[in-house]
Amino acid sequence: MSNAISTSNAPGAIGPYSQAIRAGDTLYCSGQIPLDPSTGQMVNGDIRVETKRVMSNLAAVLEAAGYAFKHVVRTTIFVVDLNDFAAINEVYGQYFDEETAPARETVEVRRLPRDVEVEISCIAVV
Repeated sequence: MSNAISTSNAPGAIGPYSQAIRAGDTLYCSGQIPLDPSTGQMVNGDIRVETKRVMSNLAAVLEAAGYAFKHVVRTTIFVVDLNDFAAINEVYGQYFDEETAPARETVEVRRLPRDVEVEISCIAVV
């Protein structure tokens, strides 16, 4: 059995999907983009600012389900320009301890929703 997780502290779903689904002890978080949930607008700034907003959105979804970044076992980073990887990684690394960091893949894509530069999803387990 699974249940949907929703919080107003992260952007609402823009279509037929949930912010996250909990199935047993596993939480599957949909990709988050740099949308400020309080304004409904994209954040202004460079890729570091965008990545920080994405991570804040993920944190809000995790928290709504009773999880935290320490429970994340896998992330997927979608980026429009792989040249931004070092800057994204710099911000992303602030949320995880190197010794227990989750498995991860990074995928360069042609385009993302709302023409953002970065989107990150995750899977967490308690």
